[in-house]
Amino acid sequence: MENSVKKAPVFTLNLVEGEVAATGERVDEVVIAVGPAFDKYQYQTLIDMPHKAIIKELVAGVEEEGLHARVVRVLRTSDVSFMSWDAANLSGSGIGIGIQSKGTTVIHQRDLLPLSNLELFSQAPLLTLATYRQIGKNAARYAKRESPSPVPVVNDQMVRPKFMAKAALFHIKETKHVVPNAKPVTLHIEISREEQ
Repeated sequence: MENSVKKAPVFTLNLVEGEVAATGERVDEVVIAVGPAFDKYQYQTLIDMPHKAIIKELVAGVEEEGLHARVVRVLRTSDVSFMSWDAANLSGSGIGIGIQSKGTTVIHQRDLLPLSNLELFSQAPLLTLATYRQIGKNAARYAKRESPSPVPVVNDQMVRPKFMAKAALFHIKETKHVVPNAKPVTLHIEISREEQ
């Protein structure tokens, strides 16, 4: 007797590189900038969290606040402060999120200095998918000119020594893919459905 129960379809998110990223005109957008190696040469964070899952949560957080998310790849640097600053400068709202392949994330605002920011999430191994969704929500709230409470994060002083060598390797690998003076490129999100 055949099993007639259908399994739920599986959806796969893909980031497809496109054109040079233009400065946005939409005041209701948040730009998410990923590093040169993000989901291209490296596919998971320091704690093996898939990059695709992080993008899904960041975008969902922005959209839950009624705004539009746009994803770009910054090639000129592997520094998360400058990635997020580039995102903010590309964003029609002036708010951007930067994320390195290892998972470190920053929410930035256009009129701040590159090494200043709205929120910094430096302990990447402690970030969860729920945290990334909240980061997206907070970025959208800043874009709406609200003053949200900072995203709550766990702090563990032992994380730094535990992941120091792995984090250094991640950064070295990401930096190998930096292209000096390169313009950011748009990453189009494509969703494919696979029946099981």
